[in-house]
This record gives sequence, structure tokens and C-alpha cells, in this order.
Amino acid sequence: MKKRDWIEWWKKAGVRAGKTMAQTALAMLPAAATITAVDWGTVIGTAALAGVASFLTSLAGLPELEEK
Repeated sequence: MKKRDWIEWWKKAGVRAGKTMAQTALAMLPAAATITAVDWGTVIGTAALAGVASFLTSLAGLPELEEK
């Protein structure tokens, strides 16, 4: 197993997970007719799950950390 710089990994994986969560939340908003009709619990829960999935996927490797 390659030695990792875990601090750098957490930074890069966190940015990637944050972007994934934002994209997921934005994708769910058009499903509601108005902003008051949005089920915010579902939006937040789904976005959080996407973030967890992103972190787990990042364990396999991050292109941002690959040596050139």
C-alpha cells in the first residue's frame, strides 16, 4: 500500500465531497414547484449520503494526488 499524506488527502477528498453534495442538492431542487415546497430533509439527507459515498470512493484514489 502506498504511503499517503493523510492531511492532504482529507483536504482534497473534502473538496470533492463538498462539490458532490452541492451538485446533488441543486439537482433535487427542480423537483419542487416552489422553494417553499422543497422537502429540505430529503435534500439534506440525500446530499449527505452523496458526500459519504464520495469519501468512500476517494479511498480508492484521488487523481489530484497522483504523482506525475
